[in-house]
Amino acid sequence: MSNTKTLTAKDLRQFSGTETWFRHSLNRKVLYTEGAQYLAEHGGAYWLLDSIAITQAHVPAVAAEEFQTWTLKVNPDFTALLTCDNGNGHVVYEQAIPFTDFPLPDIKLFFCNNVIMLPSEY
Repeated sequence: MSNTKTLTAKDLRQFSGTETWFRHSLNRKVLYTEGAQYLAEHGGAYWLLDSIAITQAHVPAVAAEEFQTWTLKVNPDFTALLTCDNGNGHVVYEQAIPFTDFPLPDIKLFFCNNVIMLPSEY
């Protein structure tokens, strides 16, 4: 078994819609799509899904937003910033990530109707 992350932006473009739903283990109200599952598995980023799901239950300003855009931006020093906005650029939550080996420089996910998804799956 290899720990090498093989995720590329091209890989994520194959997802449009989903036929399989996955229930988040920590926040059972949250589901995620095949694309989000692929991202987590191949990018070593289950922690990213965890952050989104847990924040729904513990940050009222985030939970109040019906549609959310989550953006992870990775810096050259392997730190990152995870932000949540309302889809119109109004940031309602930020989380500094002290270290990540996420293989892409940035990624965007949507959260709507209790589902985490890739933008192409919306």
